Amino acid sequence: MAHTITVGSRIRSIRESKNITAEQAAERAGLTPAQLERIEGDRNLPSLAPLVRIARALGVRLGTFLDDSDGLGPVLSRREDRPESISFSSETACSHNNLKFFSLAQSKAGRHMEPFLIDIESESDCGYPLSTHEGEEFLYVLDGVIEIYYGKEKYVVREGESIYYDSIVEHNVHAAGGSRARILAVVYTPF
Repeated sequence: MAHTITVGSRIRSIRESKNITAEQAAERAGLTPAQLERIEGDRNLPSLAPLVRIARALGVRLGTFLDDSDGLGPVLSRREDRPESISFSSETACSHNNLKFFSLAQSKAGRHMEPFLIDIESESDCGYPLSTHEGEEFLYVLDGVIEIYYGKEKYVVREGESIYYDSIVEHNVHAAGGSRARILAVVYTPF
């Protein structure tokens, strides 16, 4: 059976290779040392917002935590070869198990965009906490209807529609009206 490298173990490995203590990394990322310890131990996988902050604190691009190869050429993502979903959760004890992320460019080294298919289940155990991180997001609804809280505004985006926004503004994306949705999301984070 092949050894699976997790997001948390990659974060720890990168941090240690740069001789950055857990306390230093946590402070730079705006997390507590206990939060970083849970993340590195794969007991709590961060949502995109803290993951972006951790990447910046370590001086790497977001994709470094998700890469599984060093391929520099084009990456073809076939449905039958798509890896299992990646789970993210928040900085709190609350789980976002209603979101399933499928990376579409996991094998592309040096990328600056993170394309995902995201399946959004009907309900969240957490309500709809807002998050913020540097960069931009583009969302295209493939199936269902989503609601986006963006700052003080709420947007409803239906199948075949899209939205593009600066992710530095507090936001939350969820399925509308207790339904399910599937979206194509492209996240850009500057380095």
